[in-house]
Amino acid sequence: MNPYVESFLPLFVAINALGVIPIYLAVTEGMTTSQRRRLTFQAVVTASLVAILILFAGQLIFSLLGITVNDLRVGGGLILLVLSISNLIFGDFRRRDPRQEGEEEGASVGVVPLGIPLIIGPAAITSVLVSREAYGYLPTLTSLVANMILVFLVLAFSPWLGRIMGNAVSQAVGKVSSLFLAAISVALIRAGIVGMIQAL
Repeated sequence: MNPYVESFLPLFVAINALGVIPIYLAVTEGMTTSQRRRLTFQAVVTASLVAILILFAGQLIFSLLGITVNDLRVGGGLILLVLSISNLIFGDFRRRDPRQEGEEEGASVGVVPLGIPLIIGPAAITSVLVSREAYGYLPTLTSLVANMILVFLVLAFSPWLGRIMGNAVSQAVGKVSSLFLAAISVALIRAGIVGMIQAL
């Protein structure tokens, strides 16, 4: 049982499902319940598929593409930085109306940034690779499935939390979370650059 628990905990911390809630509420503002449910499903499925792919073929993919986890940190950090700056400066003007754009806009938000890199980012990918080396495929896969179920449940109930807070508070939380997201993205970029320098 210990390998399963020890594999679950680092991935749980790396994914940080509760930390995704404010950003999820910000990017899904104005969507209907069915659109949010569909977006949540797309985000979790995308994150799960990427994580499983990394679990079974991560080292091969990295070697074929000639990239490292540090490259992934910088790339993911840049995506999050653009998203956070866009939300802080432009607010609602950056977001197309899902009712006018159909499902495609929601699908793109579900894939990036929710699925990648917010749910499965560099930290989670690193945890998957380390866990596979330390505990094997089955404990890592089990902990991954358990974490994805938790993420789905947290995101599914987050609109309820948003309704309790109210529209004004939700918008304020969204802006503050965008500011913290910018700081997190800079930290990711910094960690990636430092890792690259140390690898030289």
